[in-house]
Amino acid sequence: MLAMHVSDLDLASIRSLDDPHVGCDVTFPIFAATGSAASAVVYFEVPVGGRLGRHTDSSEEIILILDGEAEADVNGERGRLSRGGLALIPAMVPHDVYNVGDTPVRVVGFFAGSTLVHRFFEPLVPGAAETVIVNGPEGQTILGASPVGAPAAV
Repeated sequence: MLAMHVSDLDLASIRSLDDPHVGCDVTFPIFAATGSAASAVVYFEVPVGGRLGRHTDSSEEIILILDGEAEADVNGERGRLSRGGLALIPAMVPHDVYNVGDTPVRVVGFFAGSTLVHRFFEPLVPGAAETVIVNGPEGQTILGASPVGAPAAV
């Protein structure tokens, strides 16, 4: 059995190169590389005054707010969420999570797939206009990307 507690997870800090308010502390404790065949879980924390970063995910996601006050933006539709709040985010729909409170927002996201591709519209990798993160059977890969027609980051 794969079991853990969110307070015991090691988090990676991911921040925008252009805006220190964009980013989070994050981990994927359950996905294809950890043994899941058909689902995935992300845990992340957004600091006070920050936001996750506008992105799309290749799989439908349900987010659950564990603590804090958040505003979710799903394709331009905004809604306020607090402890116990849930939101559905369809696959490939741009979305973001804003911390609108005075404590960190702690979030668990549940995905309907175990291999995921996330496309962030803010640069998180030097020289890249966008960032693509793949969570697959071999682990996590972070790639710098540029829109079609633009020079690729190396």
